[in-house]
Amino acid sequence: MEPVHFVVVTIGSAGDLFPFLALALALRARGHRVSFLAPEQHGPWVRPTGLPFTGLPADEAVLRDPDLWHPTRGFGVVWRATRPAMARIVPFVEALPAGERCVLLAHPLALPEADLCRAVHPGVRIAATYLAPANLVTVHDPLLVGPWRVPAWVPLAARRRFWRWVGKRFVDPVALVDVNAARVARGCAPVATLVDWIAAVPDLSLTLFPDWFAPTQPDWPQPLVRGDFPLFDPNADAPLAAGLQAFLQAGAAPLVFTHGTGNTQAAAYFRAACAAAARLARRAIFLTPHRDQVPPDLPPTMLWQDYVPLRLLLPHAAALVHHGGIGTTAEALRAGTPQLVVPLAHDQFDNGARVAALGVGASLPAGRLNDARLARRLDALLAAPGLAERTRAVAQRCQPRAGVDRMCAALDDLAATRQQGDVHS
Repeated sequence: MEPVHFVVVTIGSAGDLFPFLALALALRARGHRVSFLAPEQHGPWVRPTGLPFTGLPADEAVLRDPDLWHPTRGFGVVWRATRPAMARIVPFVEALPAGERCVLLAHPLALPEADLCRAVHPGVRIAATYLAPANLVTVHDPLLVGPWRVPAWVPLAARRRFWRWVGKRFVDPVALVDVNAARVARGCAPVATLVDWIAAVPDLSLTLFPDWFAPTQPDWPQPLVRGDFPLFDPNADAPLAAGLQAFLQAGAAPLVFTHGTGNTQAAAYFRAACAAAARLARRAIFLTPHRDQVPPDLPPTMLWQDYVPLRLLLPHAAALVHHGGIGTTAEALRAGTPQLVVPLAHDQFDNGARVAALGVGASLPAGRLNDARLARRLDALLAAPGLAERTRAVAQRCQPRAGVDRMCAALDDLAATRQQGDVHS
């Protein structure tokens, strides 16, 4: 088939970026033209790949907003912070040559703008790309809302009413005015509520996680193609820094602690991590680009690093303790590394619950974190019978190449079809 122009749009941290990069590079390898739109600060990751990169505006002040990591208010912070970036999508697509076959590969928060692209570039196809199971609304188990698990005995009808309430209480007041203002300005009909409408926007939905991590639910959007974790390895051939190698060779496998590259509010977490490692007489590595969050005077058994590719580091780790971002979770699953998830907000609680259900880790909500609890939970995790066998078995199930090939084939099929009118507007 003739080459197609794939416009890849994502937001978020490095863990959100890398799976989209893996897909974009695979599409380019199949002979397609690929444009990559992402926050400007990710340029150093994207530009070396040779992909045409458009940097989107990002207000890094949002990283200091305490509500960013709140279980219910976090969505509003993320939504408001991403609107200037998402506003760039429609003009970008509008400027493409008329008649060019184009597929938008879009982060879920870009779907309102992706739908508007149908008005400016007839025939554009839209593929929604879901990074984590919690990005997809369902009434089926396991059902977590932030840190709260909905009991299995709650009827499906009650769960549907609950989700409608969540949408009207927490989502629509934040997002609906913006969405409808943009739609009216482009001559599109306003929508009544965001949650139900946005799931119907894409022509195809892709999951960047496998069915063994989260089985397909009956109420997920269709058509749906299941992928694996499409992990991207920046500087894949680079060795570990000499100082880090020396530390790893100087003693037992360390605990590795991180709370996400975008978290500027993790000082309490790293204090608890340092104290917990001392309680357990364990060596430790602390990963964060923000050195001031880590206690200043670390003993020789502990080391701070601003960034280390987890693919290189995790084979040397006794366990990974982290926030539960889907990219970090996937790296630990691929490496066969036990993990303790300390979730704050967004999809992190659900990811932690799934890690625990697989028997390869545990979860301790950040709201309950202190050094004593962290030490006890880590000690219990590492002493769990059969842990090594379970982590190895899960690692063997990670097939990122096969998942990428499957998704690229589905995207080729989508590009081969023509839009028969704008049925979504």
